[in-house]
Amino acid sequence: MILSRSVSVLHLYGVSSSAPSKLLSQKFRVSFALAYGSSVSFRLSSPNRSDGKWVRGFASTTEAEVEKKGNDTFFADQTVSWKSLGLSDKVSVALQDSGFGRPSLTQAVCIPSILSGKDVIVAAETGSGKTHGYLAPIIDRLTNTVLISENTNGEERPFPLKNLSLILCPNVMLCEQVVRMVNGLIGEDGNPLLRVEAVCGSQGWPDRLPDIIVSTPAALLNNIEPKRNRRLEFLRSVKYVVFDEADMLLCGSFQNQIIRLINMLRFDEKQVSRLATSNIGKPMEIDAVVPQIDLVNEDDAEFDDGSISEEEDEEEEEEEDEVEYLDDTAQMLSVEGEAGSDVKKGWRRVRKIYSRSKQYIFIAATLPVNGKKTAGGILKHMFQDAVWVSGNFLHRNSPRLKQKWVEVTIDSQVDALIEAVRNNDNTERTMVFANTVEAVEAVADILEKASIQCYRYHKNHKLDERANILADFRETGSVFVCTDAAARGVDVPNVSHVIQADFASSAVDFLHRIGRTARAGQYGTVTSLYTEANRDLVEAIREAVKMGQPVETAFSRKRGFRNKVKKRAFLKAGEAEEPQAVRF
Repeated sequence: MILSRSVSVLHLYGVSSSAPSKLLSQKFRVSFALAYGSSVSFRLSSPNRSDGKWVRGFASTTEAEVEKKGNDTFFADQTVSWKSLGLSDKVSVALQDSGFGRPSLTQAVCIPSILSGKDVIVAAETGSGKTHGYLAPIIDRLTNTVLISENTNGEERPFPLKNLSLILCPNVMLCEQVVRMVNGLIGEDGNPLLRVEAVCGSQGWPDRLPDIIVSTPAALLNNIEPKRNRRLEFLRSVKYVVFDEADMLLCGSFQNQIIRLINMLRFDEKQVSRLATSNIGKPMEIDAVVPQIDLVNEDDAEFDDGSISEEEDEEEEEEEDEVEYLDDTAQMLSVEGEAGSDVKKGWRRVRKIYSRSKQYIFIAATLPVNGKKTAGGILKHMFQDAVWVSGNFLHRNSPRLKQKWVEVTIDSQVDALIEAVRNNDNTERTMVFANTVEAVEAVADILEKASIQCYRYHKNHKLDERANILADFRETGSVFVCTDAAARGVDVPNVSHVIQADFASSAVDFLHRIGRTARAGQYGTVTSLYTEANRDLVEAIREAVKMGQPVETAFSRKRGFRNKVKKRAFLKAGEAEEPQAVRF
């Protein structure tokens, strides 16, 4: 689709990206008892029956889905307080002083889960309070724990290590946002409860380890791998590891880095376990047993729809009490052996003979699970005992969100765009999405020619420029024209209107775009401009929204919806010309 008026041209492309597979299976309701007698409802996945056999959906994990309470689709019941969830007075007061009077439904379930010490996988819709949902219990734990006093050869370390949390994000903007949110929780002395440092962009390794380190995977590896002593001290100090935007981190170019970091952290856990039961003094060099891996090629790191055969599934059920999965093609030594032991490839199974000393927390707003190479599929195998917390409107349309659908042509699209932008109050915030940098520039030119001032935001801007643009938009409002660089994770409060000038190319992009509004219990509107080429897709999405189904069912899994429609049209044309040519 082309937006054109005089010399202004905007290319609006059709759907071509792959979309994630279905996430949730059938569910039944149970009651989740919280501390101090309060309660909130959630759901557990029930196994699917197939030919009379029970097919394992999430192995031994629990998928908890937050249930709507009364007429409120965001906040937990009024009887649920921060303190009733198990948080200390110090953290509860800091949250209330920061403007968070009540926990959200998602927070009401994920905070007790994280405080339990188990690995937790939180998959909940955008704007549901996930960031504070993991920050609050981690800060609570760190403010109420003592320094590590580790014995080495019968002697204690002269300088005990401190416990710290590592938070991994896919880009610098998200890292800086998490740092701001940690610094926003203030104690009675007027200072942040904990010291946090970002290790990304131009910010190098801190001179003194803080309580929380926020980093991108590449920046972290670049800072710890060349320096052995720093690496060993850091890995031993980390007790809580958070993977924010986990679906992105576990796919594409991030995947190898994340799997390597997980292997390094797990090996340190095994070291600690051995040290507790033996006289081994000096920690083993990690690089000797955790080589660089190549899980999948970056070009192939899409949301795959691969599945596990029934034979593999039954075999896994028989051994699930004895083993745990590591990475897909990592080369790892057997736990029983030392250097020189046999090395195996594939889904590496290592026996659980070590005591856990770290907690892993994965956060995502979209999380496909079908197939070994999807983000959820990898987590199912690597963290079989993790608690799964799923938002009530995950992959679905929020009831606080109003959607408008406007079909346009080449002649009408510019007028439709300008009308959609002008329908919003100038004092409110509007975000306009386009698929490419060129499209963003074209849309911004069209709006400015119509005397509508707007911000431009895309990857061609430097990091400091992007930070300043976001800060200005947060402060003054107006219109914000951007690519999907601003769709994922970036929190801009009080966005009342989202416009898709380019229709989203995948279910993930669609969900993250519409998730920029109707956040934190507020209401919002999404206006989607689409052409005849997107008509079938839009009808499928609207039907999914109407039926309360996940919207990713409207997108094809691999080749894109457009190719699917083209193939269907080709087959129909072939049938018309030669009825006997195509057989089913």
